[in-house]
Amino acid sequence: MICVRGEHVTTKEVSKIVIVDDEILIRQGIKHYLNWEQEGFQIVGEASNGKEALEIIERTHPQIVITDIVMPIMDGEELTRIVKSKYPDIEIIILSSFGEFDYVRSTFQSGVVDYILKPKLDANTLLEVLNKAVSRISTPESNETKQQERMSVNHIVEKLISGYEADYDTELLTRVFPYDSFYLLGVVFSRNIPRGDLIQVQDSIIQHYQSYLDQATCHTIPFDKNEIAFILNINKDKSQEVIDFAKRVAGNHTNSGIVLSEQFSDLSQIGPIYNEKVSKLIQYKFYFPHIPLLREQDLQREVPSIEAFKMEWFTNEWKHSRFQEAFSYLQEYVSVFTKCYTTDVFEFKSFFENIIFHINVILNNMEYDVAEIGSSKYEYLRSINEANSSSETVEQLNKFISQVNKCLHAEKNQPSNLKMKKLLQYIEDHYADPLSLTDVAEHFHFNPSYLSNYFSTNNKQGFVEYLNKVRIEKASQLLLKDSASISEISGIVGYSDHSYFCKVFKKINGMSPSKFRKKHT
Repeated sequence: MICVRGEHVTTKEVSKIVIVDDEILIRQGIKHYLNWEQEGFQIVGEASNGKEALEIIERTHPQIVITDIVMPIMDGEELTRIVKSKYPDIEIIILSSFGEFDYVRSTFQSGVVDYILKPKLDANTLLEVLNKAVSRISTPESNETKQQERMSVNHIVEKLISGYEADYDTELLTRVFPYDSFYLLGVVFSRNIPRGDLIQVQDSIIQHYQSYLDQATCHTIPFDKNEIAFILNINKDKSQEVIDFAKRVAGNHTNSGIVLSEQFSDLSQIGPIYNEKVSKLIQYKFYFPHIPLLREQDLQREVPSIEAFKMEWFTNEWKHSRFQEAFSYLQEYVSVFTKCYTTDVFEFKSFFENIIFHINVILNNMEYDVAEIGSSKYEYLRSINEANSSSETVEQLNKFISQVNKCLHAEKNQPSNLKMKKLLQYIEDHYADPLSLTDVAEHFHFNPSYLSNYFSTNNKQGFVEYLNKVRIEKASQLLLKDSASISEISGIVGYSDHSYFCKVFKKINGMSPSKFRKKHT
């Protein structure tokens, strides 16, 4: 009814429409296909993506939304899900291209009217689908009450799981869930998978359920991109059949984590059961990869207590080259840590990533050749981040430890390790300077006594003995090739005391510098 100058005139109810497409030419084309008002429609808004469309819908309250499926920011699939959840009375028509059927099929589960292929869009097709949508629109009478009655089951379940009170018609739920008990079956994927693949898994499980069980219903709740939950509704006396079905699902989908709740009798319990039971089982599945179907009864009754990792002690063992003691402690700790299945998965993985990074830094500070380990560590970190189970995570740590042990073994069996090479090279470069053990220790940030002991242990000669050897070799070369005096040569190779130079020279070569020169020239 509309009012004209105080008179009430009966007219055809106009259906308000919002057009959503990221291509302005498509939107303009649709607007010019029909004489909208003559056909009983009114375009009240247009948007280039789902986010803009939601703002317009909230403001204009349309009866019909015509939307593209692939758009930036928010696509038509997500827009459909949100609109049908918040405004179940709004009818939705999907526009798509030929290669987008998987996307379109997912929107049908949310209750769209129909879809139109863009290449086949014409006035007659559009009008036919619009009239189909009109036939499904509720009359304005008692619309608020009918909207409440027709609230989608998805919306009811979503509110219950989120912890909100949901007003709903018990008759509606009785029609959807006619049996006296419920289970929640959770399917979690190791990583985000394409929507088409997700839908195939979902459809496969539903078909399997319907063919395997009589007098049973199944309702799907997609929570995020890598998780699906199924509400299984069945009579209480068929609990074993549900468990057998869940085991079959686990056997058919070995790349997914499958969990099953205990039986419950009231749908209003779904919130705490999902949040306190199923979601935790999904996380715990990470620690029990060998159990295809995880249920509460499969969990250990007690989680072992574990102290914080002794990183300071661990680091000190490394600095004193007590590597095996450090590794033994680490492996014992990991053995207990992997049994603490209540540990957050991110926290669990972070521990292993931190250990790998820390060992790499320690080895580098100890002057070990860690070039190969350093280049490999990012692969270890990536593999840990992508690990689907605690055992896969531990496997990466063991591979890293094996590589570190090879590095340590190679260093131990070399005539002189990298640190020793650097020390010898430094002496080679600075022998002519007034060099002392303290000078070298200060340069390499060592304690002089530690350096003295280290040098003797790893080079079979003491520091002073080796320095004299280098200097006398250089002096011998100069005595043979240079016309400089012996006194000048002693200063060139680093001796400030000529008599001391001659004494050292005779001790090493068995003769004085002058006799050496005469003998060899």
